[in-house]
Amino acid sequence: MSDANSLVEKLDGLKDKYEQIQNQLSSPDVMGDMKKFVQLNKDYKELEPIVAAGERYKQMLSNYDSAKDLLVNEKDDELKEMAREELSQLEEELPKIEEEIKLLLIPSDPEDGKNAIMEIRGGTGGDEAAIFAGDLFRMYSKFIEKKGWKIEVTSRAEGTSGGFKEIVFSVNGEGVYGVLKYESGVHRVQRVPQTETQGRVHTSAASVVVLPEAGEFDVELNEKDIRKDIFCASGPGGQGVNTTYSAIRLTHIPTGIVVQCQDERNQLKNYEKALNELRTRLYNMEYQKYLDNLSSKRKTMVSTGDRSAKIRTYNYPQSRVTDHRINWSTHNLPVFMDGEIQEVIDQLQIAENAERLKEAE
Repeated sequence: MSDANSLVEKLDGLKDKYEQIQNQLSSPDVMGDMKKFVQLNKDYKELEPIVAAGERYKQMLSNYDSAKDLLVNEKDDELKEMAREELSQLEEELPKIEEEIKLLLIPSDPEDGKNAIMEIRGGTGGDEAAIFAGDLFRMYSKFIEKKGWKIEVTSRAEGTSGGFKEIVFSVNGEGVYGVLKYESGVHRVQRVPQTETQGRVHTSAASVVVLPEAGEFDVELNEKDIRKDIFCASGPGGQGVNTTYSAIRLTHIPTGIVVQCQDERNQLKNYEKALNELRTRLYNMEYQKYLDNLSSKRKTMVSTGDRSAKIRTYNYPQSRVTDHRINWSTHNLPVFMDGEIQEVIDQLQIAENAERLKEAE
């Protein structure tokens, strides 16, 4: 409680800013400027939990002073006892809320609130790696469903024995990227492959990339810079898919980035999805610089460009999942593969918060 005054000063400053934004949001000038309105609204939402915690904290400090005053000046023993109890309770609670506020005061990654685009790619291990990529996709799908988020597949290339050589999908919901970002990196599996006749344990891998989805205002896209190709969608889905020219490939000429979407039968829908992915990949070229800098400081975050960073091992014979960044293990692999991954994400968030607090000091 020693730094209570400086904390209250910071909180009062943020409350003023919060009230200014509140006034700006209702002004006709801002309401007419969509880009500005979106940004202010985002700032307002980010300040909300800090301002609420600040009000709670100031109330607790005021109660603390009142109880102290009562203890010194009150004659009635019963009231004194009540004040003593309140003081002891507040002495326990105040450091906790101070810690919570210090974390809230550290600027969070501005991307955390965004939707995400994920890519899972079978790595070393051929057919078995593709099967494992399929297992990971199923694991994330179950997790995403439990969170009440929405998943949409943009493109997929199926493996010859099942699973996916590569699958790209978007995830929409509240604060998606802030939760799924820890999954970026190489996931390694140790098991007897279905394709193995000798019963030997093999090691294969799949890489996962999680990108924050770029909003409409995050990237200025010039139509002249995009080449659009339309082609026949191939793959599963029967004759209907194969005979319609609905698949879209977009090439961003200045950077050479190519994205394609063939998951919808509707050409316009495929175009919108592909454009969204292109916008995200361009945005992430800039974001990548920030991530590279961050991943050199924090063990919880892996730069998305680093496809060699092994973050987790799934050992089937021992039913064990190990996250190498925080030395966390569970011996309940089937449940984990069924989408119960929240516990490891919580542990990674705790580790990252500790690193952020250390940086702030």
